[in-house]
Amino acid sequence: MTTTHTITVEPLGTELQCREDQSILDACLRNGVWLPHACTHGTCGTCKAQVLDGDIDLGDASPYALLESERDDGAALMCVATPRDDVVIEGDVDIEDGITMYPVRDFSGTVAALDEIAPGVRRLVIDLDEPMEFNAGQYVQLNLPDGDNRPYSIANAPHETGRIELHIKRTENGVATAGWVFDGLAAGDEVTLSGPYGKFYFRPGREKPVLLLGSGTGLAPLVSILKTIMAIEDEEGEWEHEVVMYHGVATSADLYDREWFEALAGERDWFTYRPAVSREQFDGRQGRVPALLAQDYPRAGGNVAYICGNPAMVEDTMRALMKARLFPRDIYREDFFDAADRANGAHVVRSPLIKR
Repeated sequence: MTTTHTITVEPLGTELQCREDQSILDACLRNGVWLPHACTHGTCGTCKAQVLDGDIDLGDASPYALLESERDDGAALMCVATPRDDVVIEGDVDIEDGITMYPVRDFSGTVAALDEIAPGVRRLVIDLDEPMEFNAGQYVQLNLPDGDNRPYSIANAPHETGRIELHIKRTENGVATAGWVFDGLAAGDEVTLSGPYGKFYFRPGREKPVLLLGSGTGLAPLVSILKTIMAIEDEEGEWEHEVVMYHGVATSADLYDREWFEALAGERDWFTYRPAVSREQFDGRQGRVPALLAQDYPRAGGNVAYICGNPAMVEDTMRALMKARLFPRDIYREDFFDAADRANGAHVVRSPLIKR
């Protein structure tokens, strides 16, 4: 029988139970205590919190995300820290008005579709056995056959609670992709996952024009946001704010779902689609999203921006927006992290003011 301990989360004073083989973050999220988090595997440092009392195992925390001096001062990354005693932590619990945060749960489902939509990219659609509630922009942890898991952003809209759509890029020697999704997984297979996770989500109450800025499969959560806006218009009869979507990729073949976006731009007068190719000749615009954004928006104030992609793209896009006078309170970001980012600390260059 696994030993459990009591976790007290200050300043809420909330008490909850956490197993010794369970991260403190996971226990909090499953009990409706929404601590800040992003990568959930010890890389980004978003879930850093102070341990006020009790004994913990720091787990596999990146030395870049949790410095030695911070460890000595009692800080820990809640996504990899596990309790060895009753523990009191001081967490930066952030509750936004008008936003419902849904507790993390375990789900099972069946692969309904697994299609190649670009070179090395597959669309995985899972029919869930039970509906999942989430906010547009959040992600799930897909459980692998070896017992590990990997995070993938949800690409469908929240009103489609009975299924989950994921856009998965093949990684060389990746156990999730080269070893499973691209080699063995097939329609009809049963899978398990957990969610929803993440503080990167759409704020429909922000009544401003919207910039959706993505690279590669960072498009997925932006599509979820876009489909949510479409649903709002269909339900309420109108959407009053401009929505501009940038999608940056290496080659034109990587611009998956391009035809759908172009057709949508022709149907909805509030939507503009701006694909960008950086490594070959293209019949559209060439270059990286940050550079093209700077050309289009010498002044970006008055918008609200959502950025998702690899850490370098996110950082450069964030800088371009801030140079164009878009304040941090109007920028939301999501980074994709991999083993290389964990090893070299690519995540550490960021403004603490930027919401995730």
